[in-house]
Amino acid sequence: MRLYRLPTTNGIDDLTLLEEAPPVPGRGQVLVRMRAAALNYRDLMVATGRFSQGAAPTALIPMSDGAGEVAAIGDGVDRVAVGDRVAPTFMQAWLGGPLQARYNVTALGGNLDGVLAEYRVLDQDGVVHIPAALSFEEAATLPCAALTAWNALFGDRVLKPGETVLALGTGGVSIFAIQFARMAGAKAIVTSSSDAKLERAMALGATAGVNYARHPEWQDEVLALTGGEGVDFVVEVGGAGTLQRAAQAARFGGMIGMIGSSFAAGLVDPAPIMRKGLALRGIRIGSRDMFEAMNRAVAVHGLRPVIDTVFPFTEAKAAYRHLESQKHLGKVVIAID
Repeated sequence: MRLYRLPTTNGIDDLTLLEEAPPVPGRGQVLVRMRAAALNYRDLMVATGRFSQGAAPTALIPMSDGAGEVAAIGDGVDRVAVGDRVAPTFMQAWLGGPLQARYNVTALGGNLDGVLAEYRVLDQDGVVHIPAALSFEEAATLPCAALTAWNALFGDRVLKPGETVLALGTGGVSIFAIQFARMAGAKAIVTSSSDAKLERAMALGATAGVNYARHPEWQDEVLALTGGEGVDFVVEVGGAGTLQRAAQAARFGGMIGMIGSSFAAGLVDPAPIMRKGLALRGIRIGSRDMFEAMNRAVAVHGLRPVIDTVFPFTEAKAAYRHLESQKHLGKVVIAID
């Protein structure tokens, strides 16, 4: 089988295409024929040595998000059957309940080998069935970006019809947040430095857009769009550089879902957070139970993930570079055919 490994993490050029023998599933395991893999910003950080959360395998197989079909099963497998269309969970051990420290070290494409391979052996508990209407490329976008947005809006206090969501930027998580808000009968405001991206985001369901290049104090524009009240939810992917403005854009008693790895740098004045009684909630993807609930909602509402570009397997480096360019809107996917 063909697969990619990262012998070192000095950059995208370290991605190495190899030939190895296909793995064999043991007891309780399934062999998945991977058909597509979707990139997240985390994958770029892993490849360039900027991501560290525990020990990683030597010559890591990168990428956490993918979809495929069950090619073989080991003894004792009863959750899936050969031929089932499945996606792996981001954290293989987080099946349900609250996040625990021990789950963090079971993340694919970081602590464990990922999915950028033609075949992967996974525990049967670490896969979920994908919505029947979705292609493998579409389903590959769900495990991290979609589930992160779902967790931000429905994992604690549930987004209600008529409420307003602020999505920062037009990456995968923010686009899914716009789609989920529309699905729930809520409104979505999106920010970007590109008018073209704002127009596309509004075509996907955003009710308003703010160009932060023209409006550096974009929180004032958001407040104006909400009659001075502020938004109910902020999907905060910018980190310390935007959290202060996000707090100003939120309503009293609003919720900010903090996503990504950019919060380590920079200081934040806690006064507006305290004064407005905001809830700050760290979002670490989601559990298998959340994933399955989200997939049911996706199937019922006919939601289709937004894919910017699909690259062939042999052009994985080009896919990484396209993500790095930030020219995309939605997800960048690699077809594994």
